[in-house]
Amino acid sequence: MVTVKPVTTRRDLRTFVRLPAQIHRHHPQWVPPLALLERIYFNPRKNPSLHTHDTGMALAFRDGRAVGRILTGIHHEYNALRGEKTARFTCLESTNDQDAVNALLGYAEQRARERGMDRIVGPMGLSDSVPEPQGLQVEGFEHIPSLMTNCNYEYLPGLLAGAGYNKEADYVVYRVPIPEVMPDLYERIHQRVVRKGTYRILALSRRSALRQYAPAVLRLMSESFQDLYGYLPREGHVGAGFPAVALNIFDPRFVQLAAYNDEIVGFVLALPNASAGIRRAGGRILPLGFLYILREAKQARQLDLLFGAVKKEHRGRGIDVLMGYRMFTEARAAGFSYMDSHLELESNTRIRREMEAMQGKVYKRYRIFHKTI
Repeated sequence: MVTVKPVTTRRDLRTFVRLPAQIHRHHPQWVPPLALLERIYFNPRKNPSLHTHDTGMALAFRDGRAVGRILTGIHHEYNALRGEKTARFTCLESTNDQDAVNALLGYAEQRARERGMDRIVGPMGLSDSVPEPQGLQVEGFEHIPSLMTNCNYEYLPGLLAGAGYNKEADYVVYRVPIPEVMPDLYERIHQRVVRKGTYRILALSRRSALRQYAPAVLRLMSESFQDLYGYLPREGHVGAGFPAVALNIFDPRFVQLAAYNDEIVGFVLALPNASAGIRRAGGRILPLGFLYILREAKQARQLDLLFGAVKKEHRGRGIDVLMGYRMFTEARAAGFSYMDSHLELESNTRIRREMEAMQGKVYKRYRIFHKTI
C-alpha cells in the first residue's frame, strides 16, 4: 500500500533531498545535482519562492520505504500576469510504481484545487531566481545529461501518462558540431557585422572581470525571456546575487558579451561538460569533488550552452552570429568537438533555424505535462 506524507520535519527534508540518489543508484546516465545548488534551492532564506509560492513537499512510502517525492506550488504572480489558475509541480522522482506516482500527483492536484486552481503543469520550476530543470526527458536516454537538466528513467513519462497527463510543451536539445571552417553564409554575415562596427565583443581575460557584468546580464535575461513559456522576469531576492556567484565558474573564453556603445545587448554563456566529474564527486564540491569536476572539464570535448539572449530592439542585426562566431572559434581552439544547445522550446523557430544552419541535430527532448483538475 502506498501512503503520502507531507514534508514537515528536518528528517523528512533529508529523506526528500537524498531520495533521488537511492532511486538512481543503478542508473548509468544519472548525474547528481550539485550539493551547493541544492542547499540554495531548499533554503527559504536563499530561495524565497519556497514561501512566496505556496509550496508543499511530499514523500510517497510503500511498506515503510520512501519510493517517491514531489514539490508543488502556485506561482501567483505569473498566474496574475497571464490570467491563469495554474499550479505547478517539480522535483518529481519515483520508482517504477504507478500507484506511487498517482498518489504524489493526487497530493499536488488536491492542494491545487483547494487553492482555486483549475489545471496543473510540470515538471516546471517555481522560481526564476534559482535555476531549475524543466520537463521530463522523453528522448535521448542514452546520452549523459548536461548541467541543469533532468535525468529520469525512461518509465517515468509513461507513469505520468497513466495518471492522465498530456503534453503541454516540449524542449529540444541540439548537438552542434564545431566546424573546422565556418559555413559561407555565417562567414559573410560575420564579416558584414564586423565591418559596420556597430557592435563589438568585449574582451574578457579574467573571471573576476565577469562579475561587473552580472547585473547587466541579469537585466537582459529578464527582458529577453519574459515572453517565453513559463518565464517571469526575475524576482530579485536571489536573482540579484546568484548570477554574480555563478559567473565565477565560467571560463572567460566561453562567455561572449556583445556591446552597443557601452550597453550590453547580447550574451552567451557556456561551460565544458563536466557531468562525469560531477557524478564521480557525488555532486559534492568539497573536499575533493572540485578536483574531479575540474579535471573532467579540462578533458571534455562537449561544450554546453546554458544561457543566451539578444536585446529585442537589436535582434536581426547579426549579433547572434557575432557571438556565435567567437564562441565557435574559442571552442575549436580549445579542442571541443561539438556543443550541446541546452533546452530550446520546440516552438522557438528562430533559434532552431540557427542551430540547424550550423548542422545541429536534435538528440534529446524534454516534456512538460499538464492536466485539467
